[in-house]
Amino acid sequence: RQAVVERRPYGAPRGEHLVDQLPNLGREAEMLAAMGMDSIDDLFSDIPEHVRRVDPLDLPPPQTEEEILREARMLLGTNISVDSRPSFLGAGLYSNYVPTMVAMLATRGEFLTAYTPYQPEVSQGILQAMWEFQTMVSELVGLPVSNVSMYDASTAAAEALTCAVRVHDRKATQKSTVYVSELVPPHRMSVIENYTQGAEIAIKLLPHDEDGMLDLSAAAAAEGACAIYVEQPNALGLLDSGLCELKSIVGENTALVVGVQPVSLGLVAPPGDYGADIVVGEGQPFGIGPTAGGPIYGLFACSQAYIRQMPGRIVGLSRDSDGERAFTLTLSTREQHIRRHRATSNICSNETLIALMGAMHMALLGPEGVEKLAQRNAGACAATKAAISAIDGIEMVHPNGDHFNEFTIRLPRPSADLLSFLDEECEITGGFDLSQWWPDRENQLLVCATDQIDAEDIEELAEGIRDWLEGLE
Repeated sequence: RQAVVERRPYGAPRGEHLVDQLPNLGREAEMLAAMGMDSIDDLFSDIPEHVRRVDPLDLPPPQTEEEILREARMLLGTNISVDSRPSFLGAGLYSNYVPTMVAMLATRGEFLTAYTPYQPEVSQGILQAMWEFQTMVSELVGLPVSNVSMYDASTAAAEALTCAVRVHDRKATQKSTVYVSELVPPHRMSVIENYTQGAEIAIKLLPHDEDGMLDLSAAAAAEGACAIYVEQPNALGLLDSGLCELKSIVGENTALVVGVQPVSLGLVAPPGDYGADIVVGEGQPFGIGPTAGGPIYGLFACSQAYIRQMPGRIVGLSRDSDGERAFTLTLSTREQHIRRHRATSNICSNETLIALMGAMHMALLGPEGVEKLAQRNAGACAATKAAISAIDGIEMVHPNGDHFNEFTIRLPRPSADLLSFLDEECEITGGFDLSQWWPDRENQLLVCATDQIDAEDIEELAEGIRDWLEGLE
């Protein structure tokens, strides 16, 4: 600020024009005054009091590099790897076996240095890899066009809704209104709300019935709105056959947006087959483990009507002057991403390396391998569900539902108590406490089983639950 530092003439030595005579407190007061504030508390008034740190951090004195590394290794050693014990935790991130070939290929320099390939004449290799990813995603979800990826499933869902509004707002009778399933996880709903509030898009929730299925009679209200967003399977792991009727209910002027767990599509019909206009999802199950929540990548595919408003980057296939295949970024120019007032999205990049790891995984599996992986996931889920439902004192929340990966059980005590017992006494990660999403589900536990769960793991979990229940008596 001019009040503190005078402009230094070009070429003059640094420091000559610094106002060093002012005491530190005087400088602070002067800067606050320039901002129209009386104190530091005024400066940080926008930060909620309960997250402010008043006292200084309790940090040790300076350490050598060796001391820092020793302490860091000790702290890291207290972490529990998801692969080191039976884990029934899912809730959006899933542990599937990823072939070692994926990591080997992904560490090649051509991929690690993959910046956005604006110059196709020197980027044919990475452009083709991205195009292959798009092709596999399109085939998986049953839609003709896919982009190269989004940040994650939540940003993909939010971008899908704003994309649908741009396409349908002028035609809709309920302008700038979207309908969203009430079972969308809160963290995803938060991102959706963040995107839509600035665009003045109204969100209305769609209820589910006692069986966890979408209330199709209530969904009829979405007819004429810009979009309707549902997930298959939903956050409770339920597969909803009623979604096949949804497009005929909402009509052509309302975009049907479906969020998917991509591995499930090895068994479940692709959303494009039952009328989905846009399909989004978390690509993480293909190519990469949970990795503490990131990096991950989002899927985004759509029908032709939405391609011009689709966010992210798209690689197209053309022919060069010799008739050979040539790949290039298409439909959106670089200027779309740097001229924010003209952009269709505020996402100016993608998760290319992680998405390509997903492409490598899918390519190594092939269509039959994807189907087999889905069968292993479904089988592990069914076996775990059968073992736990046979325990006296455990109630299945949706006993007649069709599940993929996950199901919900009701306990006689808060699920956090069971999770603590399983962690401390059995060295098992027992699932996800649903009260972290919905406080009224304090006694409900979301249990996930993937291809990494075997019969011994299931028996250990069932035995641990029995021991916990006996301790309550």
